[in-house]
Amino acid sequence: MIYRLGELFCGPGGIAWGAMNADIGIPDYKIVHEWANDYDENTCRTYCRNICPDNPGSVYHADVRKFDLEKLSPIDALAFGFPCNDYSVVGEQKGMNGVYGPLYSYGVKVLNLYKPQWFLAENVGGLRNANEGTAFVKILDEMRAAGYRLYPNLYKFEEYGIPQSRHRIIIVGIRDDLDYEFKIPSTAPYKNKDNTCKTAIEVPPIPADAPNNEPTKQSPTVVERLKYIKPGQNAFTADLPEELQLHISGAKISQIYKRLDPSKPAYTVTGSGGGGTHIYHWEEPRALTNRERARLQTFKDDFVFEGNKESVRKQIGMAVPCEGAKIIFEAILKTFAGIEYESMPANIEE
Repeated sequence: MIYRLGELFCGPGGIAWGAMNADIGIPDYKIVHEWANDYDENTCRTYCRNICPDNPGSVYHADVRKFDLEKLSPIDALAFGFPCNDYSVVGEQKGMNGVYGPLYSYGVKVLNLYKPQWFLAENVGGLRNANEGTAFVKILDEMRAAGYRLYPNLYKFEEYGIPQSRHRIIIVGIRDDLDYEFKIPSTAPYKNKDNTCKTAIEVPPIPADAPNNEPTKQSPTVVERLKYIKPGQNAFTADLPEELQLHISGAKISQIYKRLDPSKPAYTVTGSGGGGTHIYHWEEPRALTNRERARLQTFKDDFVFEGNKESVRKQIGMAVPCEGAKIIFEAILKTFAGIEYESMPANIEE
């Protein structure tokens, strides 16, 4: 069975890469790109270049709120990582009351229009708590009303061998009339995998001519500050001299000038980068390059991001880790192929 995949809010292609590279050893069971949509032009260019270079017309650069969803071709599966800005623990957490909060409804609209056999929806862990928990309930209710059994779970990607602490709610939905039961893939097979950030960045070495690997320019003050910050520390936990301390009132965000701990997975890669929120190397007094950040998101070195350095940084930070997506898509394919796989109980009650 070949599943034609449609994507809303497709990002640069982390989900798509995972889908297209999902392999369960049966050639007949695979996922192929059908169409995708994103509102950011550089993101669409990145997606086209890496996912469907021979079919650029299948990627629609448009604001989903003004996009004609009814003109799209039929699909067997849908993926949508609906924008998380209003659900993230970093920010104002407006939830449904924000600009981005209601955008999930366009994914539900596609479910109602095209009735794909299954879908995968992704968002931040903070989604469960938005609007005192009512937002998450509302989203699940609308997905169920569209005709799907739901399998939500909070995936901690570092437990699946990804070299980054990244926690995301992923909802897998299977159409009500199909007799399949999805199970959460177990973390057990990845227990002994070396997923330290140091290994991810250094093994194998990044080629000298790798794309998106421009060095970051650090001011003398930042270089001096980083010299006092040990691996795993940030600007507030390090013993900084008075002239290098940050005098910030209010919340002291733990990721400000935080150095990686080479013996652990990285902390969460985000799309931001100003005010000391770049990810900082454990040894060298600098922020990571975009290619190093992409490695933490498990993008291959030949995956080329389009746009300027800041645009690329945002694209990488907003993506779903390629290898993490692949694990979940393989579990979906095994579910439909009737292949048993090691699973574990969901950590979100449905």
